[in-house]
Amino acid sequence: MMPELKSALYAGKVMHQRLKPRRHRLSYRIFFLLLDLDEIDAMSKRLRLLSHNRFNLFGFADTDHGDGSGGSLKAYVEDMLETAGIETDAGPIRLLSMPRTLGYAFNPISIYFCHNRQGDLVAILYEVNNTFGQRHSYLIPVGERHDETVRQHCDKRFYVSPFMAMGLNYRFRIGLPGENVAIHITASDDQGPLMVASFAGKRRALSDASLLRAFISYPLLTLKVTAGIHWEALRLWAKGIRLQERPAPPDNSITRVAMHGRLQRKAEPDVI
Repeated sequence: MMPELKSALYAGKVMHQRLKPRRHRLSYRIFFLLLDLDEIDAMSKRLRLLSHNRFNLFGFADTDHGDGSGGSLKAYVEDMLETAGIETDAGPIRLLSMPRTLGYAFNPISIYFCHNRQGDLVAILYEVNNTFGQRHSYLIPVGERHDETVRQHCDKRFYVSPFMAMGLNYRFRIGLPGENVAIHITASDDQGPLMVASFAGKRRALSDASLLRAFISYPLLTLKVTAGIHWEALRLWAKGIRLQERPAPPDNSITRVAMHGRLQRKAEPDVI
């Protein structure tokens, strides 16, 4: 009997809401895969509809993440953790992201949950892609917590939307993957929250049957996401939202946030 996979599928709904200078809201159904990076090769051999670095209905390609070199993704993340002084001792790293669909992938955000060998969550790596082919990551340690929710924050260092300026602060509220997963991100300027984005999903076992159901329920997932980004951008432009000039990307591909660094803005209330 094959061991149960730690990897899973989370199906749910994503929501984005712009709060100012004009309100704009969108929501649509979507799904993510939670992939244990130690399981990917074995999983791709077990499943017919999900492949590693090969074309399939769904796929996972190492070049879609990290430094894009196609090398070991776990080794890449472990190197980032070691450079930041975060000990994991080769513990599990689980990646929440959308898979390739019929060979196409685009992930506005992917989230790595980094554990030590004892299973404790020690850091979260937020990997952000924009539609200009650029990528940047934020590595934030996880301190003591008393429930299954992690709260973190950092300053924005990477240009994402042409309608959002730099000089913002991100606040993350993460309901850790279990039977459900919940991701809530608030982007704020000096006057308060500007935009909120969230995803809430329910866990399903990762199998060929669940992947086939997902394909039928969410056809051409990643193409739909990319098309939706451009359509919503057109709607924002029609509402008179001003375009922001795109700066050069950061010199470093990763921003490492200290546990008790200078990012100590006064906490703002969550916006839902």
